[in-house]
Amino acid sequence: MAEFRHLVRIANTDLKGQKAVVYALKDIRGVGVPLANAVCVVAKIDGMSKIGNLSEEQTKKLDEIVKAPAANGIPKWMFNRQKDIETGQDRHVITNDLIFAKENDIKMMKKIKCYKGVRHSLGQPVRGQRTRSNFRANKGKVMGVKTSGKKKGAT
Repeated sequence: MAEFRHLVRIANTDLKGQKAVVYALKDIRGVGVPLANAVCVVAKIDGMSKIGNLSEEQTKKLDEIVKAPAANGIPKWMFNRQKDIETGQDRHVITNDLIFAKENDIKMMKKIKCYKGVRHSLGQPVRGQRTRSNFRANKGKVMGVKTSGKKKGAT
């Protein structure tokens, strides 16, 4: 068996070797527990074993599957970019590509001035939350109740 590694690098992300494979893969941006489980099944690796105990070949296999899940038999419904706006393809983006894609989506929404784009540009909540009592940071300092100069009971 290979010696224990405290840091394992998969998809340009350092993962802690003490964690189980499924939960270590979850630390990669764009990979959740269900996808990590599917990656372990495709790679034929026990998801609850420590990732630091894996051999170099197993680590390379995990890296390859995480970077290209479509080519390795992971179903399309698990991807985070189904019917991509620019390409029309089903794909899964991770790490910096995910950040870039999200920023581009927000810029596109602002450009076409859809409701979500307008809310983004105004700094308001986008998903229908109420704004009367929350999102105080967007409104400014709390004023409190204003009273007139008279006191009650004064004659």
